[in-house]
Amino acid sequence: MRTADPGAASGSLIQLAGLLKMKSKVLITRRVFPEVVAMLSRQFDVDHNESDDILPADVLRARAQGCAGVMTCLTEKIDAAFLDACPGIKVVSNIAVGYNNIDVAEASRRGVAVTNTPGVLDDTTADLTFALLMAAARRITETERRLRQGEWKKGFALQQWLGTDVHHASLGIIGMGRIGQAIARRAAGFDMTVRYHNRTRLDAAAEAALRVGYATKEQILRESDFVVVMVPYSSATHHLISAQDLAMMKPSAILINTARGGVVDDVALIAFTSGTTRDPKGVVHSHQTLGFEIRQLAENHPHNPNGTLMALPVGHFIGMLGGLLCPVLEGAPIHLSDAWD
Repeated sequence: MRTADPGAASGSLIQLAGLLKMKSKVLITRRVFPEVVAMLSRQFDVDHNESDDILPADVLRARAQGCAGVMTCLTEKIDAAFLDACPGIKVVSNIAVGYNNIDVAEASRRGVAVTNTPGVLDDTTADLTFALLMAAARRITETERRLRQGEWKKGFALQQWLGTDVHHASLGIIGMGRIGQAIARRAAGFDMTVRYHNRTRLDAAAEAALRVGYATKEQILRESDFVVVMVPYSSATHHLISAQDLAMMKPSAILINTARGGVVDDVALIAFTSGTTRDPKGVVHSHQTLGFEIRQLAENHPHNPNGTLMALPVGHFIGMLGGLLCPVLEGAPIHLSDAWD
């Protein structure tokens, strides 16, 4: 299933072609769908990274030489050094909602347009977030893995593989934008009690339509059975969920972070999910701020294979990177991981 929309990103490049009145060169930094390449090729001389390998900074600059536009993913850092090396760039089209891989201020100063793809994954992200919530609660990945290992041959036990009910549970949503609201609508079908925290409170009519109530961040962390983090990544939201915040949560709570990885303190998360400190029952966590941070997390903070963190493939939305950690959990709902953008 195609859940990203590089076609949306290509629109800004096609507009560029109309302005330049010539067949200029553009670089697509990651492998995209053939129809996108075909569409752009009618207007541009396209350099398409069909290998889908992440281009090192020097290779990225070399391949972008002479290009008028570049279609990027979160794996590419577009900063002053890149723009210095590639002065012909007029448009940077990011196949993502977020754009913290791009120095927008520097691009604007140079008259370079920067575009992103908001809205195309709102419902997709909400669907996956709720799927992860249910998988963590019902221990789906853990029990499926145990089945493949032959555990079913041991027979049935009343207390085997007990999970956590989703229906009538309390859900706290931190970040009530388009995706947060889509998650709230899905929770209504499970008769969940939903509260949210947001920089700006919704109006009374919107709260009533969504069947949600407002709460402080601390109330959500302390009182919710499930906490979903769905905020944009910025310096203001970096480590929005800290060790102190994790410690506030009920021992039975499940945390789902399908925002950027930097929103949660990874060091604290690894400590909690490795059992070196009290941990909430389940965590669905995103490690994707930039690709190298995923590798640094794995290398610098080795994960306890008997702990409660599991990483799904990071590329659920845009086919970006492979899985990171796949431990099996003993005695509690599994911690899942994914990234979104």
